[in-house]
Amino acid sequence: MPKVTVDGVELEVPQGATVLQACELAGKEIPRFCYHERLSIAGNCRMCLVEVAPGPPKPQASCALPAADGQTIRTDTPMVKKAREGVMEFLLINHPLDCPICDQGGECDLQDQAVAYGRSFSRFEENKRAIDDKYMGPVIKTSMTRCIQCTRCIRFSEEVAGVPEIGMLYRGEDSQITSYLEKTVTSELAGNLADVCPVGALLQKPQIFEFRSWELKRVPGIDVMDAVGSNIRFDVRQRQVMRILPRINEDVNEEWIHDKTRHHVDALVRNRLDRPWVREKGKLREASWTEALNIFADRLKAAGSKVAAIAGDLLDAETMYAAKKLLEARGSSLLEGRQTGLTYDCTSLSAVAFNSTIAGIETADVVLLVGSNIRWEAPLIATRVRKVARKGGKVFAIGPEIDLGMKVEWLGDDLKLLAKLPKAVTEAFSKAERPAVIVGPGALANGFGAALALVEPLGLIKGEWNGFNVLHTSASRMASLVLGYAQPGGLADIEAATPELALLLGADEMPADRLEGAYKVYIGHHGDNGARQADLVLPGAAYAEKHGTWVNTEGRVQRGEKAAFPPGEAREDWAILRAVSELAGKTLPFDSFAQLRQQMVKEYSQLGRDGLIDLPWSPPKLDAKASGPIRYPMADFFLTNAICRNSPTLRRCSEELVQKLNYEVAAE
Repeated sequence: MPKVTVDGVELEVPQGATVLQACELAGKEIPRFCYHERLSIAGNCRMCLVEVAPGPPKPQASCALPAADGQTIRTDTPMVKKAREGVMEFLLINHPLDCPICDQGGECDLQDQAVAYGRSFSRFEENKRAIDDKYMGPVIKTSMTRCIQCTRCIRFSEEVAGVPEIGMLYRGEDSQITSYLEKTVTSELAGNLADVCPVGALLQKPQIFEFRSWELKRVPGIDVMDAVGSNIRFDVRQRQVMRILPRINEDVNEEWIHDKTRHHVDALVRNRLDRPWVREKGKLREASWTEALNIFADRLKAAGSKVAAIAGDLLDAETMYAAKKLLEARGSSLLEGRQTGLTYDCTSLSAVAFNSTIAGIETADVVLLVGSNIRWEAPLIATRVRKVARKGGKVFAIGPEIDLGMKVEWLGDDLKLLAKLPKAVTEAFSKAERPAVIVGPGALANGFGAALALVEPLGLIKGEWNGFNVLHTSASRMASLVLGYAQPGGLADIEAATPELALLLGADEMPADRLEGAYKVYIGHHGDNGARQADLVLPGAAYAEKHGTWVNTEGRVQRGEKAAFPPGEAREDWAILRAVSELAGKTLPFDSFAQLRQQMVKEYSQLGRDGLIDLPWSPPKLDAKASGPIRYPMADFFLTNAICRNSPTLRRCSEELVQKLNYEVAAE
């Protein structure tokens, strides 16, 4: 390890570290615009200048200079100070200096570093240049006159998003950043462009001019738009969530989130259920809580043990636990979380988990995707697999050919390929130290046994490495399996039991023709598919309006906090179940959320831990025969749940990026 001296402090740095990283290890702050820890080095903003000896007697860009043994680095000399002031002066030559009307004000790297490292005056009197704003789609607003050509957006779109659609035109003073043919950026990660932009050139279009950063209260939460469990932050003003930003978690989402996570916030105040409704003569009418709960309790008592509960995709573990206890008190075990009718063997949790872990998959040598449109089903896992491809690892796929934003060798779309993989695949796996298979929802229904049979032939388990992975798309899936929300035959088993009362817990994806003979009680937050088919509608809380526990696809237990209050007369789901249990004569044994969580953790200890739950490998013995074409169940990335379908922003994204509708953009 090289030894360097930074401002008189001697320290060892890792092999391959840069001078900038050495300075940060020594506790020194180095200004930068183009440098980003997760992107390749560009070295073009020159703000990170330091003095290095031995070396030329001039400031050097620390981000692009390797740390070498014996270097003496100075970050505080007059030469360095003058050089940084000069660079900042150059950067501000053409900048419009419009901080009072810029949405980035208060969160702008350029603003902060101009104060810390710039001069209080400028020697340039020439006219500033101006650049036309570019159209980059429904989520990114551009103000290209502010751009300082740091090229972070270019590198992010190519290296992380896998969509090389942004680049630089012209040279010198005429340089400008634009998207390909000035069209919409076709990435589901486009919102991160505004995060990596160090100035106000790229902004979040849906939230433009809506708030100032210092008005917002910050609350940590967990994303439920997919099963990755991205760590997010709710920014709240008064009673409304104004925006969602990523929190850094190296084991899950690094520092990225996808556009569905970021931009569904406008739906949290639209088409909300804010009072109970009862269906009479085919039409819903408003009801009081007293009337609605009494109807619910009477139906519950009349149904006896013929009660079923269907859990939705966004549900927290506490709500599912409370519903399970409500049914157990009636003598029922009719619980199911796969509301679309999907069936697969759930007797072993390890066989249906993402065993390589989300962070671990990027260390794989070779990856085989089976029935997975990973770019839509888990964009933040796709970024990890993209790293495998960029490092030279092989990525094979079985399924209909689509653009995954990386180099993929497509083998075909028939499940029978699992029985006899091509020679190129078997050879690549035989040479790999960390091979991995990812089974997506397109293969779970019919090809789960055949995929599981690949574990031994492909050598997926080597020491502590387990390369067999199942990719779920529902945020509630793993917690529901822990809590027993899985019948051997799935939803068909529930129908065969002919329940008289069906409790739909945010189950908006269940087809309306299922469980037709049952009286349906819907507890949810939007007037979506679940409310349309229900006989009794009780307004619940959205995930941002309650504390909750979620388990992601790799079995990682995470907890989100309450950021806002439910609208109108809506109540938290567990409180509704607790109230009706008392009216039905068998009161649930908890009076507060804290008591509910404590009892749940006592019964299911794995839900009380932080981090990955223990999943010892014990695969079931299944029929390995499979054939037939693979179909990806996700038809539209942006409209997969009740919240997304009520978001104007995500509907616009769907129209432009999925349905390929063209919009005429007026001149600004």
